[in-house]
Amino acid sequence: MRKENKGIILAIILISYFMILLDNSIIFTGTVKIAAELNLNQTALSWVSNAYSLTFGGLLLLGGSIGDIIGRKRIFSIGLVIFAIGSLLVGLAGSMLTIVLARAFQGIGSAILAPTSLALLMDSFSGKERTRAIVAYGATSGIGASIGLVIGGLFASLMSWRDGFFINVPIAIVMLILTAKFIPTDQTRQLKKLDIIGSIASIIGMTALVYSLVGSQGRLMAFVVAIIAIAVFIWYEARSKQPMMPLRLFMDRERLGGYIARFFYLGAMMSMWFLTPQIMQTQLHFTPLQAGLGFFPLTIISFVVAVQVAKLADRFGNTQLLTIGITLTIIGMFAISFFSAQVGYTVGIALPMILMGIGQGLTLSPLTVAGVANTLPEDSGAASGVVNMVHQIGGSIGMALVVAVSATVKTEPASYHLAMLTATTLLIAALIAVIGLIVPTLKKIA
Repeated sequence: MRKENKGIILAIILISYFMILLDNSIIFTGTVKIAAELNLNQTALSWVSNAYSLTFGGLLLLGGSIGDIIGRKRIFSIGLVIFAIGSLLVGLAGSMLTIVLARAFQGIGSAILAPTSLALLMDSFSGKERTRAIVAYGATSGIGASIGLVIGGLFASLMSWRDGFFINVPIAIVMLILTAKFIPTDQTRQLKKLDIIGSIASIIGMTALVYSLVGSQGRLMAFVVAIIAIAVFIWYEARSKQPMMPLRLFMDRERLGGYIARFFYLGAMMSMWFLTPQIMQTQLHFTPLQAGLGFFPLTIISFVVAVQVAKLADRFGNTQLLTIGITLTIIGMFAISFFSAQVGYTVGIALPMILMGIGQGLTLSPLTVAGVANTLPEDSGAASGVVNMVHQIGGSIGMALVVAVSATVKTEPASYHLAMLTATTLLIAALIAVIGLIVPTLKKIA
């Protein structure tokens, strides 16, 4: 494969993944305008995010494994088409029902694109090129979410929230054309059948789990269903000759540590991304645009650090970067928990965000590397699905936990303090996973 083609392939993968992350964050800063325009109450508004989360989280494992069967280029193209149509329908939505259904449809596209993009990356690169490509992919996961808050604020304040979704359509069309031209067709596909029972159990289990966190009624019953379905899924996968998620993925200490650490890390960061724009608007009286721009210290620093991660990993090793990155994020998260209107934005938010930006830049790429470390070629789709599943489910569970804990305190500044302290605890759990499982391997990026 020509070097310039590899650059285009990496761009296709990263831009497609960036679109998914962008839309997830745009909702955070655009909710007020969406509610006002469509006349939605808080319950209805929550389903604008929840419908997307349900289909995204519920179909991730299936999306990661189906490309192994019908071809990753083909399923990636299908994902782009679904995501583009979903984005168009969200932008055109004129009622609660239409926007919720459109967001659910968009989530199906994301569930295909997220794991398939990482699997395509692993297929297209090897050796140090693969490591650098995975580092770029990991950096995109953090930067995309942060920039989404800024772009969401821009659209909500200066244009229309609808434009944040309409813009996906031409981008997806361009990516689709480039995919057809530059991404090679799979030379060989695995001769295996779709794991029907595993697929059904995983969809029921993950969808019920997400609903138990974000739903409004029957959450306990949904949680019971989730536990039963996930147990059935694990039991069946352990006995299947062609599982959709080989349990051997969890036997490697580095991968397991990467999954657990990512779960807790994203839970903490998603909570901060969700709650901090709100506290800036209520306590500091920022507009949505100002709240989005208020994330610049984190976004810019994270980007600057992330582009240096490949060089730093070559010098210090993946494990050392993870340890330092999560530690800095812990310090930043602990510091932001002391925010108040009296302390102000600069000291209370901006300075802690600088620490978190450095930490995020050092952490997310190495976590992605750890999550696909030592993976067999035939497992790359499933491994990519697990990485993205942990990312999505960890964020949902962590945010639900943090919001639930903070809701026990009625006054807003105090509830925010408690929320960020809870998020700090999640980060400490991520650090423990790295120290306990990944540090003993002492593996540098190859």
